[in-house]
Amino acid sequence: MPAALTWNRYGKSSIRLVKVRRGTTQHEIVDLTIDVALEGAFEKVYTDADNSACLATDTMKNTVYALAKDDPLDHAEAFASRLAEYFSQKPGVTLVTIGSAEHPWSRLGAHAFISAGREEWTTAIARTKGRTSIAAGLRGLVALKTADSAFSGFPRDRYTTLPETRDRILATSMTATWNYADGFGDFGQREDVRAALLNTFATHKSESVQHTLYAMGEAALHACDGIVDIHLTMPNRHHLLVELAPFGADNQNEIFVATEQPYGLIEGRISRRQT
Repeated sequence: MPAALTWNRYGKSSIRLVKVRRGTTQHEIVDLTIDVALEGAFEKVYTDADNSACLATDTMKNTVYALAKDDPLDHAEAFASRLAEYFSQKPGVTLVTIGSAEHPWSRLGAHAFISAGREEWTTAIARTKGRTSIAAGLRGLVALKTADSAFSGFPRDRYTTLPETRDRILATSMTATWNYADGFGDFGQREDVRAALLNTFATHKSESVQHTLYAMGEAALHACDGIVDIHLTMPNRHHLLVELAPFGADNQNEIFVATEQPYGLIEGRISRRQT
């Protein structure tokens, strides 16, 4: 039965691009997910196994990162238009489609940010033998900082490839759960706990996620005398430097790819000392 290819399109989807604009007094962050799709004279790639006209999708990804290095990224529309113009000049291309989703961050400090995300307050009540135990917390609190975050001095063996760094992005979607002391009822102080967690995250000079987690837990206990302990879960949302040297550019902690899996998962419980 004869067959014909009647339509085709191909490209690279979900290109995660994070750019840090490092001003003298504060940083700015642009967080985009970009889709690139091409249409044109690519029929033989499908029907004849002829790849001579097939721009690799990996090349599309690299192009996004390379062009982002020199683009101010003031507006997603302008950057997407620049990408469309670039790819439209490739042989055989008749239509370029660029999709861009921008993920907003609100400023938490000069070098720290918070995402709207899907933050939720949580509560768990247990009642037994005439006693009510109350636990509360929050989850989905997404925060990121572009300064004062390091990770070095860790053990190395033959399987270690992670370089030491004194300057990296620290990002997390934290979950916090705290237990209230018996009889405590000023639950409005949860706002003070949240503020303490975020302020500490933003200002703490971090040597590791663990280091910052502990400092945040201490600050939470200080912010609310009614908390007995707090359990913090902080997945490390890795932002990896993009290697731009093959494209003749130097990446001075500006262009990152945001990854989702795998990720480091850091947990700890900080309890009030018994006197």
